Amino acid sequence: MATPPGSPPTPRMADQDGQTRAAPYRLRRQKSEILRAQYIDVRELRISAGTWNVGSICPPRDLDVQEWLDADEPADIYVLGFQEIIPLEVGYMIGTEDTRPVAAWEHIIHETLNKNKSKFECHSVSPSPARLNPSDYVLTMENGLRESSNDSDEELHLSDSAKSSTSAHHLQQLDLACDVSIDNRAKSKSPQYVRLISKQMVGVFLSVWVRRSLQKHIQNVRVSIVGVGTRGFIGNKGSISVSMTIHESHFCFVCCHLAAGEKNGDELKRNGNVDEIHRRTVFDNPAHIVGVPQRILDHERIIWLGDFNYRLNLSYERTHELISKQDWDGLFEKDQLKKELGKGRTFDGWVEGAISFPPTYKYEFKSEKYVSDATKSGRRTPAWCDRILSYGKGTRLLSYKRAELTFSDHRPVTAVYMADVEVFVHRKFQRALTFFSRIRA
Repeated sequence: MATPPGSPPTPRMADQDGQTRAAPYRLRRQKSEILRAQYIDVRELRISAGTWNVGSICPPRDLDVQEWLDADEPADIYVLGFQEIIPLEVGYMIGTEDTRPVAAWEHIIHETLNKNKSKFECHSVSPSPARLNPSDYVLTMENGLRESSNDSDEELHLSDSAKSSTSAHHLQQLDLACDVSIDNRAKSKSPQYVRLISKQMVGVFLSVWVRRSLQKHIQNVRVSIVGVGTRGFIGNKGSISVSMTIHESHFCFVCCHLAAGEKNGDELKRNGNVDEIHRRTVFDNPAHIVGVPQRILDHERIIWLGDFNYRLNLSYERTHELISKQDWDGLFEKDQLKKELGKGRTFDGWVEGAISFPPTYKYEFKSEKYVSDATKSGRRTPAWCDRILSYGKGTRLLSYKRAELTFSDHRPVTAVYMADVEVFVHRKFQRALTFFSRIRA
């Protein structure tokens, strides 16, 4: 029977058209988004992401990392990833992890972010949209942390406000006092930045720090680790990923150390590592909270950093020739990650900033010189091993650079982003409810 003129078309059966099944959901979502727009504000957060392969050296207490943290322009969130925080030797991979370097690095980060508190306070009252009035917003659930893991050799450290999950035997609080004491006077002054989470997997270490005023707006903090190293699962290579909800937006930060090697075909091992990390990273949701992401790509804003280990498809001599000319564009044309990404064989759809700095690997320790073929460690062709990528809308790159710190055989890299965050405004929500109630009446 024909449809009367002017009547809406009769919906087709779902088995005739799979998209039809989604039509009612799309309609409901459209209405929901119209309502949502009435009580959601979009603000910005400044995120400083840094990665550094520290060459298995425990840092001195007075190591100056301010350049790496880009602390002159304070951020709201610091995401700091390390590789080779301990030696990647068999004893460390199968035995108890050495957490002393973790305490040392945490102390340095804490002191760097909080040593000039008055300066940070002055910045925080600027008209940046990231500085929010807490009275306008509500928190729908308590802060917590959940962890999922495919590896057994690991250590987790939580901020004091985070509550452990039901698998509490996997969680261990970091006590900085056991290795590095923090000045009691600094504690009493309520530092501007607090550690949200720290996680170590053998030599990979991820530490996230946030403004104290932002901490109460962060929830659903969960961690997933994936080892892809020896035998395909040991944590000498792999990733640490953290998922969190900041106000109403879902963020994911990934720190990785991928397969090494500069032989032809080694880039395929690194591609495989990335695939494995995507496949095996799962954020548990034991409370079955609706809408909480479980996979990396489920998140709205993602930053992936680490020692990717991709090399240059160039000879040692030609590489040094281009470096001497500071021809970064010519050098970058031979970058493996650029080629693999361009072909869609890894990190498809991900974005990296323009590289305008020298290769970050491999230097002589505490030197400004690249390792030569005369050294005991053997010849290494310089490469941009240390990288930071982003994925998803609502993230804008402000700067992408390396820091000139000679502590390690790698140079640390920093990317600074402005990220959109959706903020629930309670008073606007009440106003929207009143408005729609009047319409229905």
